[in-house]
Amino acid sequence: MKPTIAGFEYQRVPVAEGVSLRVAVGGTGTPVVLLHGFPQTHLMWRHVAADLAADHTVICPDLRGYGDSDKPREDGPHTYAKRTMAADVVTLAQRLGHPRFALAGHDRGALVAFRAGLDHPDAVSHLACLDILPTLDMWDALHGTSAAIAFHLYLMAQPPGLAERMISASADAFFGHFLDVWANRPDAIPPQVRAEYLRACREAVPSIVADYRASAGVDVEHDEADRAAENRLGMPVTVLQQDWGAALGYEATALWEAWADDLRHTTVSCGHFMAEEAPADVAKALRDLMLRGA
Repeated sequence: MKPTIAGFEYQRVPVAEGVSLRVAVGGTGTPVVLLHGFPQTHLMWRHVAADLAADHTVICPDLRGYGDSDKPREDGPHTYAKRTMAADVVTLAQRLGHPRFALAGHDRGALVAFRAGLDHPDAVSHLACLDILPTLDMWDALHGTSAAIAFHLYLMAQPPGLAERMISASADAFFGHFLDVWANRPDAIPPQVRAEYLRACREAVPSIVADYRASAGVDVEHDEADRAAENRLGMPVTVLQQDWGAALGYEATALWEAWADDLRHTTVSCGHFMAEEAPADVAKALRDLMLRGA
C-alpha cells in the first residue's frame, strides 16, 4: 500500500487539457499550497502538512510529470515550462475553491512557486521558496569545478534521448544518489517513503528530464523577460536556504532581493530535504510568513 499523508483526503483534479493532478487535501482555514521537489512527491510535506492542517486548509499535489499526477508527453519546451506548471497549480487551487492562497515550494516546486508568484500575483498571497535560487540566477552561480555538484542539471539539459536512456538504465541508483548525498539526516526519509520516491521517479523519467530541460531553456527566457521588464514579487516572500553561496561564491540574499520587495531570507543548518529534516522549523517559518501583511 502506498504511503499517504495521514488524515488527508486524496482526489484527482483536472487542471489543463489532458492533465490531472493527484492532490492530498486536509485541514480547515486559510489555504496554503505546498509543492514538492526532486526526487520526491507530495509526501515530502507529510510532517509540515499535518502541522499546518491544525489551522489551514493544506493542499499538497504531485506536480505535473511527477508522482501519480499525469505525465504528458513533451511536445515542445512549454509542456514542462515552469509557467505551464504554475498555471496548473493556480487552476488546481481555484477548482478546490481557493482563488487566492499562500504558496510554498521546495526545489523544483519552489521554481514553480516562484513563477506562479510572478505570473499570478493576484492569486498568490504569500510565497515561500526552499533551497533554490531563481532559474536565471542558478545558472549564473554555477561555474568552474564547483558546478560539478549540479552535474544532473547539465545532464538533463541535453536534447531528448540520451539522458532519458542513461537514467532509465539505472534509475534507482541515479535518484537514490540525491536522496543520499543531499540529506544531513538520512533517517528523516524512512525506507517506505524512500521506496515510494524511487518508484515514482522510476516511472517518470521522461517527464522529470523534460522538467529539467525546460529549466535550461524556456524557463531562463521567462526569467530574463521579467528581469528586463523589472517585474518583481510584490507579496511577502520567505526563503529558507542552505549556505550554497559559501561554496559557489555568491550572496544569496542579494540575489533574492533583486526579485522580492518584502523578503526574509534565512540560512538553515539542516540538509536539502528541510521539510523532512526540520519540519517544525519549516512549519513555523510558513506560519510566520502567512502572518505578514495579514
